[in-house]
Amino acid sequence: MKLKPMLRTALLMSALATPFPVLAADLVIATKSGPASMDPHFTATSANAEATKQVFDTLLKSGNDLQIEPSLATEWKLVDDTTWEFKLREGVKFHDGSDFTAEDVKFSIERIPNVTGPNPTTIYVRRVAGVEIVDPHTIRIKTKGPAPTLPNDLIRLFIVSHTAAADFSTKETATEGFNSGKATIGTGPYKFVSWAPTQDLVLEKFDGYWGGAQPWDHVIRKEIPNDAARVAQLKAGQVDLISKIPATDLASVEQDEALKVVNSPSVFIPYLEFDFRENTPQVWDNAGNKVEKNPFADPRVREAFDLALDRETIIEFALEGMGKVSTQMVTPNIFGYNANIPAPVFDVDKARQLMADAGYPEGFKVALAYASDRMPTELGPTIAQLLAAIDVTVDVQGVPATVFNPAKTRGEYSLYMASWATLTGESNYTLSSLMHSNDADKGLGAFNVRGYANPKMDQLIEAAAAEMDEAKRKALLEEANLLVSTDRPDLPLVINVSAWGMKADKVTYDPRADEDTVAMDVHPAK
Repeated sequence: MKLKPMLRTALLMSALATPFPVLAADLVIATKSGPASMDPHFTATSANAEATKQVFDTLLKSGNDLQIEPSLATEWKLVDDTTWEFKLREGVKFHDGSDFTAEDVKFSIERIPNVTGPNPTTIYVRRVAGVEIVDPHTIRIKTKGPAPTLPNDLIRLFIVSHTAAADFSTKETATEGFNSGKATIGTGPYKFVSWAPTQDLVLEKFDGYWGGAQPWDHVIRKEIPNDAARVAQLKAGQVDLISKIPATDLASVEQDEALKVVNSPSVFIPYLEFDFRENTPQVWDNAGNKVEKNPFADPRVREAFDLALDRETIIEFALEGMGKVSTQMVTPNIFGYNANIPAPVFDVDKARQLMADAGYPEGFKVALAYASDRMPTELGPTIAQLLAAIDVTVDVQGVPATVFNPAKTRGEYSLYMASWATLTGESNYTLSSLMHSNDADKGLGAFNVRGYANPKMDQLIEAAAAEMDEAKRKALLEEANLLVSTDRPDLPLVINVSAWGMKADKVTYDPRADEDTVAMDVHPAK
């Protein structure tokens, strides 16, 4: 394969930027998106967790199928309805040689509210009322009422050093401390070497890692949002493994004898989200005048959108077959999934009638915002074409995630597309984050920035969160997921099927349901 001169130059510049020669025992990974910060408490986005979990361990961890496993905590038990006790792993060292103790867990939990940014990580500690150190390797977490699924939340609780991060634990100081490496001291398998936004993340093997020796001396993670460029670097031998092979390039990678492809269903669901505020910012009539009344407040309009979006067409044309129809905002392997919710129906005639009944027989204009470097390239335009059938003119506005996420948090959009994954393996994580009314005092609805509020939904979510009986909790979550499907605050589109490509003679890869592409799951080819 011949590379264009500009691409050859780009690859050479990238190689020269690496602070050491890339050797056989080094691993080079190319991902579609990279971290926004090396502070693991800054944002709950998967791109951030994916990068930082190689440096920092969590209190508990999720296996490749999202099962909860020991990590820095080896045992945990419910002492009473509002107290969880965790026994901590002994003999664990931070990268600077200091000992890991209960002080670091307490510090990390209490640090999160002070440093979190867009897509807040407070969702993982929202039920924590206080932390008590019993001894250097035992900690008790008090909760705000019964919290039977607290361990599920803690698989994203990254533990930082209470000494290294002490001076970098405010919004003003955290970024400088962690991005420079001064505070980027974890207990994970790899040590931080260097990183800058959108640039390579360079890591070095930590010989003192409690989990055992890693096969890679160095790991270089390249952020390459452009799908074609990422595939080109794999084919040119510049990287060892890439994530998120675009569907359009899947066949060509599979046919390359030097390469291997692994694909797997994930827990990520691309979805549309509606604004419910009265004064919505990005909806206009067909003459270009801003509407006085938000059409998405009318359930008939939301249902019309649902009926107009042919999921099979989306899978075939936007995803080239790399997806499955989604019936709800969680996947079948998630606790609380409701198997009785039917697949979405495609019915343009009924959708047009609903639009007319709602007072929009000639439709309207709306902007559709999304992170272009996170979503499949053809997904936005395909949705726009489908909605045109009910006379909705969609202005497709794909922008970088660094622009999209803060703007979404500020409430600048009327309709946007994002991707969500129930990373804890339990539906309440998703429901309490997206569907509960925004309630800072309760720590609920942290991602609900568009004014959606349904008292019945809130009641179900809060009841499920406190229900100690597993069967009753499951029934409450199934009812809440059913309510999402009928009230339609969000419209789940598909379940992602993800694909990774790799050098067949160098590496093998164990795919994860959460799509995290981490060095710990990459092994030398035998």
